[in-house]
Amino acid sequence: MTLICFQHIIKNVLVKSDDHFCRKPPNFPLKMNSDGTVFKPREKNITQTNVAQLLKAPVGSLRTFPVDDTLAESGTEYHVKGELTLIRSTNSILVQGRLFTQTGMNCSRCLKPFILEIPLKIQEEFFPTIDIITGMKLPPPDDPGSFTIDEHHILDLTEAIRQYIVTAMPMKPLCKEGCAGLCPTCGKDLNLGKCDCKQEEIDLRWAELLKLKNSNKLKSTNPNKQRKKVK
Repeated sequence: MTLICFQHIIKNVLVKSDDHFCRKPPNFPLKMNSDGTVFKPREKNITQTNVAQLLKAPVGSLRTFPVDDTLAESGTEYHVKGELTLIRSTNSILVQGRLFTQTGMNCSRCLKPFILEIPLKIQEEFFPTIDIITGMKLPPPDDPGSFTIDEHHILDLTEAIRQYIVTAMPMKPLCKEGCAGLCPTCGKDLNLGKCDCKQEEIDLRWAELLKLKNSNKLKSTNPNKQRKKVK
C-alpha cells in the first residue's frame, strides 16, 4: 500500500513539472562575457555554406544562397543583406550576385553625419582544396590570392565580402550629390542658404597670373620714394 501511494505521488509531481523536466539543461561550464553575462554563441554563420552537393553536381548547376549577416571591419559592424548565386564550373564554384549594406559616416563637405548606402556587386571564384570524390588533396590555385573552399567543403564568404566593403568605401563621402559644403570664411552650411560673405570666382588656371597682377598693382600704389640729393 505504501509503495502504491509513493508511486502515485511521484507520478503527480512529474506531470505537474513536465515543462521543467523536458527542458534541455545548459552545457557546463558556461562561458561568460567580460561584463559577467552568459556568452551565447551564434547558432549559424550564414556567410558560410556547405557546397559538397554542388561540387558533386554537373557543371552549370546553380544554387541560390541568401545572405543576412553582420560583419565587422576596422571596429565597425556592417549588416549585409542580399542573395547570391553559386554556379558549379569546371574547376571551381563561381559566386555572383548583389549585396547591400550601410554605415554611418560624416560628409566630407558639410561634415554632417549621414547613412551611406553601399551596394556590393559580387563576382568571385572559390576553388576546392579537397577532391569531393576521392578525398585527396588538390593542388592550390595558380593565383595565391584566390579564395578557397576548406577541407570540409565549407565555402566562407566572410573575407570576400569584407574586401568588397573596403573597396566600395568612397575616399570623400558625400551626404548627397551636389552638397554645397561649408563657407570657407564664416563656416555656414551652404545647403541651408547662402551666407553674406563676398565670394569671388577665380579660375585656378589663371592663379599665378593673378598673383603677378596683384604684386604689380601693389608696387604702383606704393612707389619707392627717391631721396633728395643734399647740396
